Amino acid sequence: MLEHAAGQPWIYPVLLVFFFIDGFATILPSETAIVGLSALSLHSGEPNLWILGATALVGAMAGDNMAYMLGRKIGLTRWKWMRRPKVQKMFAWAQYELDKRGAVLIFTARYIPWGRVAVNYVAGQTGFRHRTFFWLDAFACITWVGYSIGIGLLAGQWVHHNPLLGVGIAVAFAVVLGIVVDHALRWWHKYLEKKDQAREAAASSAAPAAEPNLSQKAVAGADLSNPAG
Repeated sequence: MLEHAAGQPWIYPVLLVFFFIDGFATILPSETAIVGLSALSLHSGEPNLWILGATALVGAMAGDNMAYMLGRKIGLTRWKWMRRPKVQKMFAWAQYELDKRGAVLIFTARYIPWGRVAVNYVAGQTGFRHRTFFWLDAFACITWVGYSIGIGLLAGQWVHHNPLLGVGIAVAFAVVLGIVVDHALRWWHKYLEKKDQAREAAASSAAPAAEPNLSQKAVAGADLSNPAG
């Protein structure tokens, strides 16, 4: 299907809609499309990689910002799929991480399909500043597009004589690498979360120890054995 569509003039507007929808509803394999088409472009010159990259960038940013606006307008419980326990757990994780390190989360979540949707919705629902979100998301989308095209070109070079096999290898490589990146980012965020919890626990345990010192300073010069002071 990708090989047939690669040279067609309608491929770009279709891809624009494709990437747009994937930004707020993870039901379309946007990574597969851009990786496979990049591998085909290496062999046939179609589609044009610059136009493909620009289309993916505009569509991804539009979809992410649509998710942000939907989060602001409708919240996180309007639709049935939002109320599923797994989705609510993802929303809770996104809200916690967004409060702690918003810039890092918005950037890294672009590489986690369900994660980015959750983060974008929560950013809108919690009132995260839209201008800041826009520029952070733009940077994340630029790197994501470059990363996806790079995977397609790299994997496509392994099989020069068979474009379709090159596409299959590129897609398989992207899936495996995506799983690795997904788990690595999740592990990193969990590691940061544990550090936050350890820091908060240390701060809370140090607070009671500091109170007697404050009390002692407050009554400095007084006879503590005498209740009347």
